Amino acid sequence: MTSRERIQSALNHVEPDRVPVDFGGHRSSGIMAQAYMRLREILGLPPSKLFVYDFIQQLAVIEDDVLDIIGVDVVDVGQRFYRQEDYWQDWSLPDGTPCKIPAFIQVEKQGDDWVVRGDENQVICIQKKGTLFFEQTNFPLLDRDDESLENLEYDLDQVMWWRIGSPPAPAGLDNEGLRIREETARELREGTDRAIYGAFGGNLVETGEFLFRIDNFLFLLAANPDRIHRFLDRLMELHLANLEKYLSAAGPYIDIIGFGDDMGMQTGPLFSPEMYREFFKPRHKILWNRAREICPGIKVGLHCCGGVYPLLGDMIEAGLDAINPVQFTCTDMEVDRLKREFGRDLVFWGGGCDTQSILRIGTPQEVSDHVKKQVEILAPGGGFVFQQVHNILADVPAENIVAMFEAVNQI
Repeated sequence: MTSRERIQSALNHVEPDRVPVDFGGHRSSGIMAQAYMRLREILGLPPSKLFVYDFIQQLAVIEDDVLDIIGVDVVDVGQRFYRQEDYWQDWSLPDGTPCKIPAFIQVEKQGDDWVVRGDENQVICIQKKGTLFFEQTNFPLLDRDDESLENLEYDLDQVMWWRIGSPPAPAGLDNEGLRIREETARELREGTDRAIYGAFGGNLVETGEFLFRIDNFLFLLAANPDRIHRFLDRLMELHLANLEKYLSAAGPYIDIIGFGDDMGMQTGPLFSPEMYREFFKPRHKILWNRAREICPGIKVGLHCCGGVYPLLGDMIEAGLDAINPVQFTCTDMEVDRLKREFGRDLVFWGGGCDTQSILRIGTPQEVSDHVKKQVEILAPGGGFVFQQVHNILADVPAENIVAMFEAVNQI
């Protein structure tokens, strides 16, 4: 099987010739730049120019030599951007290591910190001294009773995840941006037999949290549902228009489109199943089915962290094909339970290795044993793509990363 065939088999619940592997196929299966440098070193590879495509989380582009050694079966639709030097500018990681970041990001020093500003010179996010990522500081609708939402597009551009969160290059959804997206997606499709993942986003819950702040947004679900419905209706107009544009350019070349909406905590969902059914399920259904209408045969994935077991049945009914990252250390998210109850209908894109503890602090042997146990449960019958649970953080030992992927490839 080719890598693309392997991923497609898994997505169709057919067991492939071996377990398909994702590493860096989207923004929640990647690796922070510091860990990536050590990984290249232990693999005996030359130093990278270090293209940090996700500036907020400071994730590195995983280059072809690493993908080849590990045996990765899927790549992000923007993978070819890092070959184009004019899309990048010089920067340095907090430890002083030189790297490249997207050229469209305007970042400046403020005392000992780094900041990005919005259109009114307000700080929209900050990387404080001693930290390894940026955090949001501006919530445009936190203290505003904006019932009309006429300025929603402007407000979104004052949010960190919208303004600088679209890696890895300044290719928007205007005509020129769509031309670049189409051209690079087509070139990637013609130049690889790996499956291609298109990360669209289309976040509903998280966009509300970005604008209102998470505590206020969750409060308003109960205290002012009419306002939230109006907000979500307006947001859906934008998402659907952008989805049409995005798929018109990249759709013919991608195998799976990735949406995002973190809806869980360690202990369960952020809200009740009843609230999911009222506010989000109908809108997810519209978005996910629209993607299939535009691109028949495309698979729909959702990045959704946390303990969302009580919501999975509704997500399947709404049209979800695959869920990531399968955070099995959360309440009711044990992989044997998930496989038994939902394995016929849902692809588990993740759940292969616990990044919160074992990958970070275990021995290589403990990592290997853990991975083999997870895969033995999730892989039979297809419906499984291996990846660790979310991104590999900066302090993960390179030996453990190698042990993780070696264990998968030995099965």
